[in-house]
Amino acid sequence: MSLPRTSTRRRVAAAVVTAALLAPLAACGNDDTRKGAEGPASGSASAAPPAKLTVLAAASLTNVFKTAGAAYEKTHPGTKITFSFAGSQELVAQVSQGSPADAIVTADTKSMDKVKADTGTPAIIARNRLVIATGEGNPHKVDELKDLADTKLKVVLAAPEVPAGKYSKQVLDAQKITVKPVSQEPNVRAVLSKVELGEADAGLVYRTDAATVTDKVDAVEIPDAQNAIAQYPAATLKDSENAEAAAAFVAWLSSPEAQKILQDAGFQKP
Repeated sequence: MSLPRTSTRRRVAAAVVTAALLAPLAACGNDDTRKGAEGPASGSASAAPPAKLTVLAAASLTNVFKTAGAAYEKTHPGTKITFSFAGSQELVAQVSQGSPADAIVTADTKSMDKVKADTGTPAIIARNRLVIATGEGNPHKVDELKDLADTKLKVVLAAPEVPAGKYSKQVLDAQKITVKPVSQEPNVRAVLSKVELGEADAGLVYRTDAATVTDKVDAVEIPDAQNAIAQYPAATLKDSENAEAAAAFVAWLSSPEAQKILQDAGFQKP
């Protein structure tokens, strides 16, 4: 039995109107579904829950991590990062003693290996090289590594157990250069400070450290063939009470945004 022509026309018209009304809603639904499938943008505030993070970091990261931390907090509202800077050997001791923290970044892989039972899998986030730091204007005309053997020079090095000290010993031993330092400091920033204050004539520091005080310290480059490459591994700590937020920050250190900050400060690519 067929329906009357008038009824059929009304149903067709109603269907057209309904379709027209639903089309915009369907389009919105498709957009939302697409966004949901893509997930939040990398580095967005929704990528990790807000948290107060404590990050143990090598002394040579002091300046750049303050910049990086501020950048991270800006894109992650509610997250606050507190850095504890020290020589890597001191950071290892803090972890071993159970000091509360969420992540650790050392200036060498050997230090990180010492706490591997307490961390997640580390990732190298940057590299660095040594330079010879001298007073402004290089008054003692230090031009190369062998000049550091001059007993008239007051040379300061990082202590042997400090990554910068290990790298310094490595490059000096390779060139068969004997240096008798007037002091051995607990971290590389202390070496820089001695030169900056005029308490030492020269010292071996990272290129990035010398770059923070170019108005007070000159940096004498060491040829790559005579130099050592410092590696900076970063890892979460298993005892962290903010595991997800800590993992997000450590992962962010390898992101394009963080890498630009590191490289602008003179660090090399991982």
